[in-house]
Amino acid sequence: MKNVPDLFILSEHSELLKKLHDWDIAYHQNDAPVVDDATYDAAKKRALEIESQFPELAKNGASTHVGAAVSEKFKSYAHSVPMLSIADVFDETEVADWFNKLTSQDIFIELKVDGVSYSARYEHGVLVRGLTRGSGVMGEDITANLKTIPDIPQKLTGDFPDVIEVRGEVYMKRADFIALNAESEKQFANPRNAAAGSLRQLNPQITATRKLSAFAYTYGEISERDFNTQSQYFDKLESWGFKTTRAWAAHANNMNDIQNVYNNIMLIRPEIPFDIDGLVLKVNNIATQEQMGSRANSPRWEVAYKFPAARAITDLCDITIQVGRTGVLTPVAELEPINIGGVVVSRATLHNADEINRLGVRVGDKVIVQRAGDVIPQIVGVAEKNPTASEFIFPDTCPVCGGRVVQESGQVARRCINTLTCPAQRLGELEHLVSRKGFDIDGLGTKQLENFIARGWINGPSDIFTLIQNHGNDIKNLDGFGEKSVMNLNQSINHARDIELHRFLFAIGIPEVGEVTAKILARAFGTLDAVRNAPAWKLKDIDGIGDVMADEIVSFMTDEHNKKELDKLLAHINVKDAKQESKKTNELLTGKKIVLTGTLINYTRDAAKDILESFGAIVSNSVSSKTDIVLAGADAGSKLTRATELGITIWSEQDFENAIK
Repeated sequence: MKNVPDLFILSEHSELLKKLHDWDIAYHQNDAPVVDDATYDAAKKRALEIESQFPELAKNGASTHVGAAVSEKFKSYAHSVPMLSIADVFDETEVADWFNKLTSQDIFIELKVDGVSYSARYEHGVLVRGLTRGSGVMGEDITANLKTIPDIPQKLTGDFPDVIEVRGEVYMKRADFIALNAESEKQFANPRNAAAGSLRQLNPQITATRKLSAFAYTYGEISERDFNTQSQYFDKLESWGFKTTRAWAAHANNMNDIQNVYNNIMLIRPEIPFDIDGLVLKVNNIATQEQMGSRANSPRWEVAYKFPAARAITDLCDITIQVGRTGVLTPVAELEPINIGGVVVSRATLHNADEINRLGVRVGDKVIVQRAGDVIPQIVGVAEKNPTASEFIFPDTCPVCGGRVVQESGQVARRCINTLTCPAQRLGELEHLVSRKGFDIDGLGTKQLENFIARGWINGPSDIFTLIQNHGNDIKNLDGFGEKSVMNLNQSINHARDIELHRFLFAIGIPEVGEVTAKILARAFGTLDAVRNAPAWKLKDIDGIGDVMADEIVSFMTDEHNKKELDKLLAHINVKDAKQESKKTNELLTGKKIVLTGTLINYTRDAAKDILESFGAIVSNSVSSKTDIVLAGADAGSKLTRATELGITIWSEQDFENAIK
């Protein structure tokens, strides 16, 4: 009996294809990917699983798709030999499934460079046309742009065939990427984006100003072939004037060899001066390659053994200390920059002294860095110890003000006790105050606040609202300022003089009170005076306010210093009472405690929060046994895992949209 997909499977497959199509357009045509590799790979893998189970869906499905249609901005030409993609494998089991089906197990292993594919056609040794991959059948004409890249010869040297299409990858070295971003107004997300955006310029003079590099690794049309293996082809490429990844290439004859190469490359990945996202495993013998042939969109004789997108190994160059607005000292790992999941990471949190001891990390070690979902990069282990490294000694004085550092009984965190005059704490408090979710004052970033604090123009929150009045003329004369910028800053400050109650409660930095708790307090009490005068027992009666949180709120509101600072601030602003309007009701949402995790396609997280709260839902940041629903988008991390363990209802973005409709 024929296996027929149900409506749910058909809908899921259709949605996956739509996402993959949109993501391909963003990646290949616009050079601005909207999801990381792990999210894309997971969606494509699921689509292929469905097509494997229901072969009738494979027609025009993910299994037949390569790249994206060519852009109308460029002339386009047909590839004389299609530029296929490479099938991905993600673990030893998948590699073994491919390897065990081979008739020849002489494997040539290359780096999978994270760049942009190109095809360069040479006739009688002269470069006559360069194309992008495009759709795999049609490519965009980038001939003039390729001619600006030194690694791609315009004339071949040595003994070459009359006609050959040399194919490879244009990329940007990490050092060149960092230098480009340092001097450019447009900030590229990673070296791959920078390379793609530079290569697909309509004006080749712009491409020429970017430091692009290129490797060659395969071929399309060829008039005659006098080499028998992929390894020999690398020799030919180098004799013709191309660069290859020969320095990192390897041979393997069994699974153990393949895995050893994989592990070794993972270990030295930070030392490679450009980004890679895996290895390419190829049958070395070209006659065998031709016998094996290709599927609709990928050769059978090669696979891409992908690295985990969310983890990488790099050098721990230093450990520095950040002092937060509450005085907590947080150790930060300063890393050799490495691309993790499409983002160049150079710093990661080490949380606290106990975490450093638990991990056993020392400056000079090679460490494993993880970036997953909405979690900031963190060190999760040591890959290789440096025998000459020394143990990190946590400071007993504040690195900013020299104040004494204490660790309170039962607490992990270590704090600077100089709360009144520590510049780092003052800066942190003011950064929090003017942030987007607080007073939202444009023009008062970290650099500006540091400058004004150092000059004594801002010593506390209230000084912000007299800043222009008292020091406007002086600010105009500072570097980076002028008449217009001071006027804009004044407008932004004046706009912030009226503020909603929940934003005010968030902005003033009450310990334990984040955005969600601030909204709970505003809804429960309605006015600032009511919150300021609320006793602990009344706070503890509110759902969502625990004992510790209630004590912190009372302590903050009754502290004499804080009371004076709040009164000074309130002399310049108006805190609007919370609207006690009735919520729209929705039996699926009203009163439900909901946690968001991962990336939604059609909504920002703030937009989704606003919609949920408009229906009376309580949006929280952490998953607990009291959570009713977890709304999980792409690249969801530990929150989704925790929710699954607790048996909490998991919603997709589609479930969310169905609920609000």
